[in-house]
Amino acid sequence: MVDALARARADARHPTPLLEGSLVDDLGTIFVSETVGTAILILLGCGVVANVVLAQNKGYNAGFLMITFGWGFAVFAGVTVSYASGAHLNPAVTTGLLVAGKIDIGVVPMYYLAQMVGAFIGAVLCWLAYRQHFDVEPDAVSKLSVFSTGPAIRNYGWNLVTEILGTFVLVFVVLGFGLTNNGDAEATTPAGLAALGALPVAFLVVAIGVSLGGPTGYAINPARDLGPRIAHAVLPIKGKGASDWAYAWVPVVGPLVGGALAGLLSYSLLPVL
Repeated sequence: MVDALARARADARHPTPLLEGSLVDDLGTIFVSETVGTAILILLGCGVVANVVLAQNKGYNAGFLMITFGWGFAVFAGVTVSYASGAHLNPAVTTGLLVAGKIDIGVVPMYYLAQMVGAFIGAVLCWLAYRQHFDVEPDAVSKLSVFSTGPAIRNYGWNLVTEILGTFVLVFVVLGFGLTNNGDAEATTPAGLAALGALPVAFLVVAIGVSLGGPTGYAINPARDLGPRIAHAVLPIKGKGASDWAYAWVPVVGPLVGGALAGLLSYSLLPVL
């Protein structure tokens, strides 16, 4: 037990950079994998929201719990198809892994770019799937909620706190699993959500949603909110209204801060858990 704890502490202090892994041999692999995975994530995640909030859908008014589980399954699908890059699918996860020393800084811009591109593509595909329902839905706020999050009670400071906490839980648990999985996943999979596994991370996202998602809709992912919000702004959506840019910084800054804090505190907290 003492030896295992010592090895965990050593791994935390001297992590293996992502680029040394055999599954990630170039930036092109990262871009394709993250773009595809994030697009699937957003297509299915925004899709379940559209099913619940847009008029004349089969799932209309099914409630927040259906949305929460739908996003969990969306994460499962996105992670499954993007193992080659570690399935970050989220700039906050990438940031946390960078701060924790799990990836090299040289690959970070490519992760961010791919995640934003994938999120935009996924949002556009969701709009295409629900085009007729967007046309008949009279409420502009419901249309925006398909694409991006919004607070139940608008208070930017407290909304920011909620996003920081939710994202901290996500990234901290992902990093913690890397120290408690006996090395099996970490030895063959690049650092990221894939190291936790598609099904466990799906349940983790559901847990965050049902426990911490009420105040802000739990973006916990800058790309998940900003990419679709841009899509909402540029797509010819009938009666769409404004894209609420005044709030847009909260689901970007909050998750980045939460991810960075998780990476920073992993050095001192995770080796002793």
